[in-house]
Amino acid sequence: MAGTAIVGAGNYSLEIDTGFVQDAFTLDDAVQGVLDNTTYVLDGTTNFADVTTGINSISVKRGRRDQGDQFSAGTMVLNMLDTTGIFNPFDSLSPYFDPSTAQPGLAPMRKVRLARYSAINVKEYLFKGYIVNYDYNFALGGLDTVTVYCADDFYLLAQTYMDEFNVSEELSNVRLSAVLDLPEVDFPIAQRDIDTGTQTLGGSAAFTVPAGTNVLEYCTRINTAEQGRLFMSRDGDLTFQPRIGNTLSASVADFHDDGTNIPFDSLGVSFEADQVINRAAVAIVGGNQQIADDAASQAKYFIQTTSITDSLLHNDTAALALANYLLSPEPEARYTAVGTNLNKLTTAQRDTIAIVDIGDTITIQKTFASGAGTTELAQELSVEGIEHTITVNNGHSVMYFTAPTTIVYELILDDLTYGIIDSTNVLG
Repeated sequence: MAGTAIVGAGNYSLEIDTGFVQDAFTLDDAVQGVLDNTTYVLDGTTNFADVTTGINSISVKRGRRDQGDQFSAGTMVLNMLDTTGIFNPFDSLSPYFDPSTAQPGLAPMRKVRLARYSAINVKEYLFKGYIVNYDYNFALGGLDTVTVYCADDFYLLAQTYMDEFNVSEELSNVRLSAVLDLPEVDFPIAQRDIDTGTQTLGGSAAFTVPAGTNVLEYCTRINTAEQGRLFMSRDGDLTFQPRIGNTLSASVADFHDDGTNIPFDSLGVSFEADQVINRAAVAIVGGNQQIADDAASQAKYFIQTTSITDSLLHNDTAALALANYLLSPEPEARYTAVGTNLNKLTTAQRDTIAIVDIGDTITIQKTFASGAGTTELAQELSVEGIEHTITVNNGHSVMYFTAPTTIVYELILDDLTYGIIDSTNVLG
């Protein structure tokens, strides 16, 4: 089995780009400069150093905690014990030091990737990104430690700014692709997973993008108009999914507390007034506000408003449709997060939950020991955010943050609410 074993979790590899190209063709070199050489080729391949054995802890955070939040850059924080000194940036004898440039190989903006190996030795990535910062902590009389801060490709988009961009009226996915194609952005096509959008964006002079516009900020505005998902996947692809609707997709992981399926050890439940939106106002660029109201909800929960003042949608009709889409007139009790530790799971269950990604659907079922009514409740929810925590002593734990894209309640016989056969109460 490849990788390094983590207690109760499986085998993992944490690899950092050293900056060296290990098999590149080199002129005038007796070995690497031979023409028609199949080992040393023109471009070569990046040399990644596996530093898993030096890791004390890893924390990965991706996505968002709530459906109303925006997606930001995914992050990974590594805490490394430098038992041999090879991570010291001043150590010219470190195997990660490049003598040709007198530069440390493990340096900021190097690529980094975290992977777990399945039971059949398939390498599944949990995070891909770049090192943003190294904090090297020298300990007097003890082991030095290195804290490494990483971010995914959203970090690069956030550091990039656009020239003036004249746009055409087009679907949201077409606009997003056009932005990524701009020479000042030049985001790799191989790293895109862009679905067809449902919303048309404006293309008149008012929608011209001024020079100096931040790329990630503008991409976020495209997603705000679409009301879909825009994030970096676990294997490093920029992913765009269309407006979230009431569609039922198959659950990729079922979490139960009754001894069946995947066990969990933490569960978040929300039932609060903050969930209510009974007045929504949306205005396109240069347009007037289009307002949607729910009078019955306002009478019960007072007026609670959300507003978008610079939507990229192409006309007022689309703005009004978005305003109505944003209404959420009644609070609903729901599961907001579920967490588990791989050390309590079977091998198959570990392989399943490790690769759950944002946009997937999971099922959470909870048994209630008290109460005269509902004794068991299942909900089918979308995954909006993921947090991985990996430590030497405690193994690997995962927390998923969810949203009620589609909520399905398990049919319960003789229950006044959940015993009614309809579109939201289903078998199993």
